[in-house]
Amino acid sequence: MKIHLNKWLLLLILAVIWGSSFILIKQGVKAFHPMQVGSLRLSISGLVLIGLGISSFKDIPRKLLKWVIIGGFLGNFLPMFLFPYAQQEVSSSTAGILNSLVPVFILIFGYLLFDIKSKKTQIWGAITGFIGAFILIKDGGNQESINLLHSFLIILATAFYALNGLIVSKYLSGLPSLRLSAAVFSIWLGPSLILLGFSGFFTEFQASSEQIKGLGYISILALLGTAGAMILFYKLIQMTSAIFASTVTYLMPVVAVVWGFMDGERLSQQHIFGGILILAGVYMIQMKPGKRTLSQKGKISF
Repeated sequence: MKIHLNKWLLLLILAVIWGSSFILIKQGVKAFHPMQVGSLRLSISGLVLIGLGISSFKDIPRKLLKWVIIGGFLGNFLPMFLFPYAQQEVSSSTAGILNSLVPVFILIFGYLLFDIKSKKTQIWGAITGFIGAFILIKDGGNQESINLLHSFLIILATAFYALNGLIVSKYLSGLPSLRLSAAVFSIWLGPSLILLGFSGFFTEFQASSEQIKGLGYISILALLGTAGAMILFYKLIQMTSAIFASTVTYLMPVVAVVWGFMDGERLSQQHIFGGILILAGVYMIQMKPGKRTLSQKGKISF
C-alpha cells in the first residue's frame, strides 16, 4: 500500500511541476532567445548537480554509459531547446496539451523498437491522439504555417521524451534515480555552456529588470522543472513502468491550461476538442496494455 500511495503522489507532484513548466518557458522567452533559454536551463541544472554527477559515474556500469548518454540527449538535452523555439508561436496551454502525446509515441516506439506488443484498442488510441493533435494545431489563424511548424517541434520533443522513457525503463531501471539524473546533466553541462556562450548570452546580458525576471523564471524551471522533476520521473519509471510514468500527461494539460488562462491566453473550442481527443487516445492506450515478449532481462511490464 505504501508503494501504491508513493507512486500516485509522485505522479501528482510531477504533474504540477511539469504542467507549470510551459508558462515558465513562455516567460523566459520574453527576455531571452530560445537558444539561451535552453542553454541556461541545462547549465543551471548541471551546475547544481555536477558534484553528485561526477561521483555517480563510478556507480554506472560501463556497458550502460552509452544508454545514459543517448537517453539524456533525447530526453534531457534536445527538448530543452525545442520547447522554447516552439513557444515563440505556440501558447503555453497548447504546448501542455500537445505534450500529452508522449504515451502515444511510447506505444509506437515500444512496438517498432522494443518488441512491445499492442492491442487494437491501443492502436486506435494512438490514431485518436494524432487526430486530436492535428485538430489542435490547425487553429493557426493567419499564421497557420508558422504555428504548424512550431507545433511540430513540440510533437518532436514528445517523441524524444518517449524514447528516453523506454530506454530508462529497459536499460537503466537498476540505477538510483538521483545519481542517474545527476550523471545525465553533468554529461551535458559542457555542451550547454558552450551553446550558451555561442548564443551571445555573456555579451548581451545587461541585468535589466526584464532579464533578471526572466533569469528567475528560468532558474525555477531548471531547479524544479528540469533537475528536480527528472529525478522524480526516473524514480517513477523505476517503481512502475514507462507507460505508467507517462500518465503524468493526463494531468499536465490541466495545470498548463490553468496557468495559460491566468496569463490571458485564449482557449478555443477547437483547442478543447483537440485536447479531449488526445487525452481520450492516451486513455485508450492505457486501458488494456499488451505483454512484453522479449526474453532478455529487464522486461518492461506495460
